[in-house]
Amino acid sequence: HTRYWRDWSADVCSSDARGVAHLRLNRPDKHNAMSAAMIAELSQAAGQLTADPSVRVVVLGAEGASFCAGGALAWMRAQMQADRATRMREATALAQMLGARDRRPQPVIGEVQGNACGGGVGLICVCDVAYGVETARFALTETRLGLIPATIGPYVLARLDAGRARR
Repeated sequence: HTRYWRDWSADVCSSDARGVAHLRLNRPDKHNAMSAAMIAELSQAAGQLTADPSVRVVVLGAEGASFCAGGALAWMRAQMQADRATRMREATALAQMLGARDRRPQPVIGEVQGNACGGGVGLICVCDVAYGVETARFALTETRLGLIPATIGPYVLARLDAGRARR
């Protein structure tokens, strides 16, 4: 038995009779890159899953070749051209989404079937446990643009020791 909360363009969420909820990133044509809409939808899904007492565990996965390419290029470009208030609002939305995932009562299992970059690494870091295919690659690609991974930084540090994180 599967119950659907909503069929989003960015993620699909369902739960089975055992209390296993499956949350899947669903923008395979964009390598599941996060847009403002996807971030909002992931926050909404976190709230729904946390509030549902029948959900015992959440499996976070993705459709397509990549787990998550990080921030969508159009969204990132818009951030670079936006005023400070807009940049702060968008960064706060991402931080709140990751925080909601990090604080939820149910364990989250990350199912990484492909590459994860930037914010995708952040999503993996807020999972209680994650497993991936041998060919998966992980990168903080925003550093190539001269940006630091500040929003996901606390979650990366929590998963790695300080020496590895600095490297």
